[in-house]
Parts: sequence; C-alpha cells; structure tokens
Amino acid sequence: MPIKTVAILSPGEMGAAVGAALHKGGLDMVTCLAGRSAPTAERAKAAGFRAVGDAETLLGEADLVLSILPPEQAPEQAATVAAAMRRSGNRPPYADCNAVSPGTAMRIGEIIRAAGALYVDVGIVGAPPGRTDKPTRFFVSGTNAALMDALDGKGIDVRQCGPEEGRASAIKMCYAAITKGTSALHAAVLIAAERLGVSEELHEELPYSVAPLYKRMEAMVPALPAVSGRYIGEMREIARTMDAAGLSPDFHIGATELYELLEKSPFASERRDTVDPDRTLRQTIEVCARYVGTRPAVE
Repeated sequence: MPIKTVAILSPGEMGAAVGAALHKGGLDMVTCLAGRSAPTAERAKAAGFRAVGDAETLLGEADLVLSILPPEQAPEQAATVAAAMRRSGNRPPYADCNAVSPGTAMRIGEIIRAAGALYVDVGIVGAPPGRTDKPTRFFVSGTNAALMDALDGKGIDVRQCGPEEGRASAIKMCYAAITKGTSALHAAVLIAAERLGVSEELHEELPYSVAPLYKRMEAMVPALPAVSGRYIGEMREIARTMDAAGLSPDFHIGATELYELLEKSPFASERRDTVDPDRTLRQTIEVCARYVGTRPAVE
C-alpha cells in the first residue's frame, strides 16, 4: 500500500521538523494534539500538520505512524496506541523512532505486534531536518523496514541496516553515547574545575592546547541545560545498552546525573530556540556549579 498520510505522535522539536520536511516532500501529515501544550500545537500547525481529535481517528487516517518523543515515554505510548488499535480495528504500521536501547525497542515491537500491526525499529541520527545541509538520517531495521523507504529523499536519508530488530536503535545509542555523553563529560569537568577553584587556569589552558575542543564546549555547553530534561531518559537507555553489551553502564549513569544537575539550574527553563546567545560558557558553568549537591565520597 502506498504511503500518503503519515501520523507523528507528540510532535515536539524533532517530530515537528520531521513533519515539516515530509509535508514539504508531498506527504499529508496528521497528529493528535489532545493534552499537548500550546507551543507544541503552534509548532505542529506551522509545520503543516492536520490535527484530529483522538487516537482512533488518527489511526484511521494514517498509512504509517511515527513515534517521536522522549524515550522514557515510548513504551507507554506504544501501549496506548496498541489499545487504540484494538478498539478501532485500524492498525497502520508503527515505527518507533525514539532514543531507546535495543532491548526497549524489541519490547515495544512486541506490544505493537500483539495489537496486530507491523513494526519498524528506527534510530534518528543528526539534527532535525532543515538545521544543516546534511539530511537527517533514519537508520531502520526489522523485517518491515522497507516501509520507511517511502520517506527517503524528503529531507530524510533512510538507511537500511538489516532485518534484525534492535540494530537501528543500537546505532542511535552508540552515536548518542559519544555525542551527548561527551557533552556531559565536558560540562562535568568544567563544573569540577569551578568548584575546585582552578577554572581560571583551565579556561586559559584549553583554548591554548586544544582549541577545537574548547570551541565545541563554547558552542554546546551553554545550551545543555535547555535540553537536559530530554537527555536524562536517553542516558539511561544508553546505560542499559552498554550493560547489555557487557560494558560498564557507569559512564552514562554519570552523564544522567550531570543532566539531572543541569536541569536544576535556572537555564533549564529555556528552550533550544530561546537560549540566551550572549551567555558565555564561563557564565553558564559558574551558575550551574552552584546546584551541585553532596555525594558520597569516592573510596
């Protein structure tokens, strides 16, 4: 069956951008905004979505459903959609595009298949469509992954990575473990230097000896509090992934704690598009360092 109408559940920053790209590519985009915030509703409208009143109506119109939301909500949303599939009898293919571990991805697949629908494991890599000159990558896996080829070239680069469910999520986990894990490490060390009273010396040395790395810190760290709430669940999923691979989950458990710290700062009330462009790296770290609590001593 050709895919003409695509539903995106919970169109936040990434979901709205994906929807806008697919709408521009000629697809009919639909969503349900019940219970969503006013900024989300405005973002969805600007992206070209049609809003319907409930999940049953959405499933009846969609040829494909994309779930794009914070990872800790992904299993519950799959269960909610599966229940709506059973009530309505409408069972379009369901693609979980969330930053979850392979184990979580396979568990979501079981929920969707039990409702009688096809399932695709998807890992989104890269900035939202339109942010850079590189298309957003959708790594896809599972026996039904070919369904996602209908989205290829519409601001999205669909990359097939095998018939085994979990492979796409594994790629996403490994990629984010590096990118977002590194950002957490940078912020944690800079906060440590602030609290140890050596920040002045460190901020002089870093641009002298590792200038490209310091420029990345200046570009990335001031915006971290604004996205920290989204990254917490993702770090937990990465920790589960590392543990399942036989490696220590502790690196990303530490990253989870760092993002929990940043979420306590006043900058966490910002959105990515409202981050103060004049706030420097030093100013961000100085404030965030005040929110460090006490921890047990390392033996």
